[in-house]
Amino acid sequence: MKNKVTVTIAGQEYHLVATEDAAYMKKVAGHVDAKVNEVLAGGKVSTSDAAILAALNIADEYLKEVEASENLRGQLKDYLQEATNLKMELSEAKREIFKLQNQSKKG
Repeated sequence: MKNKVTVTIAGQEYHLVATEDAAYMKKVAGHVDAKVNEVLAGGKVSTSDAAILAALNIADEYLKEVEASENLRGQLKDYLQEATNLKMELSEAKREIFKLQNQSKKG
C-alpha cells in the first residue's frame, strides 16, 4: 500500500509517496532537514549546495555505519566459532573424565 505524506525540508514542502508508513517518512525527512539546515547554518551556501553537502554527510555516516556493522558481524562470527570450539573442547574433556573414572573403577 502506498502512503502519501507532505514534509518540509529547508523550508520547502515535498509530497512523498512510499510503501513505508507516514511516521517513518517524516522521520527520514526530519533527518534530511536537520542535515541540510546544519550545513546552511555553517556558512553562506545555496540551498542546492547545502543539499549536496548534506547528502555527502549522510552518505559518510551511512558508509561508516555499514563498516561498523560489518566489523560487528565479523566479531560475532569469531565469537560463535570460539564458542563452538570451546564446546568441542568441553565435550572432549568430559569424555576423557568419563574414561578416567571408568579406568579407576576397574583398577
